[in-house]
Amino acid sequence: MQKGVGTKDTQTNGRRDTNKSLLKFSIIAFIILIVMVTGAGLGFLTASVHTMPSLKGEIRPAASSQLFDNNGKLITTVHSVENRLPVSINKIPKNLQNAFVAAEDARFYQHSGIDPRGILRAIWANLTDRGISEGGSTITQQLARNALLSQEQTLKRKIQEAFLSLQIERQYSKTEILEMYMNHIYFGQGAYGVQAAAQVYFGKNVEDLNLAECAMIAGIPKSPNYYSPLNNLKAAKERQGIVLEQMAKYGYIGSYDAAEAKATEIKLVKRTSTNSSVASYFVDYVIQVLIEKYGADAVYKDGLKIYTTLDLSMQEAAERAMSQLPTDRTENGIKQPQGALVAIDPHNGHIKAMIGGRGNDQFNRAVLAERQPGSAFKPFVYLAAIESGFTPATIVEDKPITIDGYSPVNYDHQFHGPLSLRSALEQSINVVAVKLAQQVGVDKPLYYAQQMGISTLVLRGNTNDRNLAMALGGLSRGVTPLEIASAYGVLANQGIRAEPTAIVKVIDRNGKVLEENSQREKAVINERSAYILTDMMRGVITHGTGAAANFGRPAAGKTGTTSDNKDAWFVGFTPDLVAAVWMGYDNTGYLDGITGGTIPAEIWRSFMSDVADKYTARDFVKPSGVVAVRVSNRDGLLINDPNNQDSRNEIFMEGTQPTKVSTATADKDAKDKDNKDANKDGKKSGQPESTTEPVQSDKILPPPPPRSDKQTVSPAPPPPPEKQSGSDKKN
Repeated sequence: MQKGVGTKDTQTNGRRDTNKSLLKFSIIAFIILIVMVTGAGLGFLTASVHTMPSLKGEIRPAASSQLFDNNGKLITTVHSVENRLPVSINKIPKNLQNAFVAAEDARFYQHSGIDPRGILRAIWANLTDRGISEGGSTITQQLARNALLSQEQTLKRKIQEAFLSLQIERQYSKTEILEMYMNHIYFGQGAYGVQAAAQVYFGKNVEDLNLAECAMIAGIPKSPNYYSPLNNLKAAKERQGIVLEQMAKYGYIGSYDAAEAKATEIKLVKRTSTNSSVASYFVDYVIQVLIEKYGADAVYKDGLKIYTTLDLSMQEAAERAMSQLPTDRTENGIKQPQGALVAIDPHNGHIKAMIGGRGNDQFNRAVLAERQPGSAFKPFVYLAAIESGFTPATIVEDKPITIDGYSPVNYDHQFHGPLSLRSALEQSINVVAVKLAQQVGVDKPLYYAQQMGISTLVLRGNTNDRNLAMALGGLSRGVTPLEIASAYGVLANQGIRAEPTAIVKVIDRNGKVLEENSQREKAVINERSAYILTDMMRGVITHGTGAAANFGRPAAGKTGTTSDNKDAWFVGFTPDLVAAVWMGYDNTGYLDGITGGTIPAEIWRSFMSDVADKYTARDFVKPSGVVAVRVSNRDGLLINDPNNQDSRNEIFMEGTQPTKVSTATADKDAKDKDNKDANKDGKKSGQPESTTEPVQSDKILPPPPPRSDKQTVSPAPPPPPEKQSGSDKKN
């Protein structure tokens, strides 16, 4: 028995010895790993510090960047000349100094170059999606980055930035750092430093700026081109308000002062004619995109080679077409009415041509102007109807209707009786579009509009787009030409959205590729729905409201004219190119007698005809699952007699085609008699029908039939669109 016990103890001790050996080995391995990682980290840290520029060293000479079109042809050279006029801190108003500190680095006077609290605050704000005005980088870090380093988002650059910030803080006083910072940073429009910015934007010296102007100047560096009041006054005012709130928050001004400054009228310098070379708006757009990514110094000083999507010959064709715009008057050197044109390859999203205006100002209307689309928004309503089971042959009666006090009227102030969806879209009948939106629900057209690329919709707040006026393009904010062109491109590309892009590749002065465009595509609508809607929109051009756009090739499109006659559109596409044309007045003015089917359609036709030789003429690709049957023009039901003159061939998504034979011709006399009897009973033609009465719409708006189609990508019901930013104010 003792022997057995001894054996067990020996085994237990052996296991303990083995476990101790494993533990020692693990501890030693862990220590070695820590030493290796620490050594590598210290080595990287040492290398980063040793290779960072000296505060006393010279910054490498600036080099101009170059922009090329899609064929490698030089568009323009972005010169590195700086408009910089350094001024002493004593000449910079205290309000401007405080505005920068409040907006960019609230603890500037407390930290030593790096602010851990600010970094944590910025991280927390990002995680909670609360947003923050001053961000995580200190003013000292921004100075180090802008004066001595590149805009590369690398660990090495961040380490160098931190060490340089500490070194700057040891070598200079806070006043000197703030002075260098305000004399160095970029403010857009080629202006470096606060003195140049004051002159460029307000035509005065920096010491003469008032509080409202100081807050606006301080808000620009966050995104110099976007918040430039000459480019986007609305965004600049919103940013100014944030700066003033920060100043009040940190006690630099009172809340009354902040409110008064917000209400102060901003008087900008009148803009003179700028570079009117080909593609000036496109060049500005590309520069803005690159500055957002890499900073102004990289664009203006680092000798980048920027390969873009622009086709110079198509751009020149767009310039020629837009010369058809009439001139009613000139305001501040800017011709009115204004216009915009943008053309996109729907298959890859490449912007082939862009005109943001008459070429003598810097407000890019193709990208920044949010204008009411009018009937150009109707295709989203018709798409929602098709996805809900309606067909081009569905009959809807165009007659007066009142819905919760809203009585839509047609452009010609006439009513046309029973119409197929195809005819209603071709003739842009307002009442039918409103009835469709009521039937499918207002959210579904808005959902498809967002899926296809419209980002300006307002879904929350007291004033929003979730109403029936949306069906006629009555939106809270409007749409931009770039986005509506991209959205129509989804139809041309068989339901697939390609994100619009202007840049193919960017190479630095050392030959390193900084970015290379990778095509971003997403199927957002059923290809059969896209084809059916496209086929319906072809009729707009062949014999509808957009007949002036017909240039002899397969094409589809839609006119748009707002009820207040302030905006006129034509947006159309072929299988390989989509283009949007807008015209209207920047401020006040009415396009009397001009509709989307007149000058905009003519400009579109001129442009598309001019570039037609770049593409092989071809028809839209018909997907499987689309069938054609002969239907009656009266009720949309089957016609067996091919010689029937009151019928047509119509296309349907397989499974939605009618199966019942039409009896419209046989019933014609009986229906006429019924109508006469109804009129004798006292019901006047033209009296609005009320939706509070029982809906008699079995023949007018049939409920969507059950769908056996499993491939549709539209949800039912659609999820609410994502949160939108920007003002909810009704235009």
